[in-house]
Amino acid sequence: MGCGRVGSTLALSLEEQGHDVAVVDRDRASFRRLGSDFEGRRVTGVGFDRETLAKAGIEHAYAFAAVSSGDNSNILAARVARETYGVANVVARIYDPGRAELYQRLGIPTVATVRWTADRVLRRLLPHGSVPQHTDPSGMVVVAEVASHPAWIGKPIFWIEEQIGARIAYVSRLAQGLIPTRDTVFQESDVLNVVCANADLPRIERILETPPPTS
Repeated sequence: MGCGRVGSTLALSLEEQGHDVAVVDRDRASFRRLGSDFEGRRVTGVGFDRETLAKAGIEHAYAFAAVSSGDNSNILAARVARETYGVANVVARIYDPGRAELYQRLGIPTVATVRWTADRVLRRLLPHGSVPQHTDPSGMVVVAEVASHPAWIGKPIFWIEEQIGARIAYVSRLAQGLIPTRDTVFQESDVLNVVCANADLPRIERILETPPPTS
């Protein structure tokens, strides 16, 4: 639902991967972003209206993305897709960070675009502390980028895990994700992505922002 820049890009990417795609938008003119080669359905209407969703084939949908410009429309459409039609994979784009966290806790996956963008900008402005990448619906577990003191460079990842008492889910290296093995060594410009209990994150930050033990 939503054929703005995000929705159209998402639809074209899914179709390129071989998926059958239907796009819903209340403004017929927005479908021009899809181009003439798009083979999926273009359905004009309100994305949480059942008749509109039926025209889009919601009964057979494997996934539903609500990415219009309105928080209320997105969350309502996502709930209808999940609760009324039983769509397995549902996600809603939410601009309001507070709402995004609330709906995430209620079990509705959200993408908080304002918070995500702000976090990425802060990472460039203030490269210290942590930036949450993912939080589970309960808010208990987090995957976060954690900045580290330069003295950790050259240390084996498994050794770093022992020092912080948590798992390193992956390492961001040269703009690519790397799942560490027993032989992986922390390199300059690497970014550690730690998975841990949310309450434990401040302790891990304190450890990594100082030089590691020498013994």
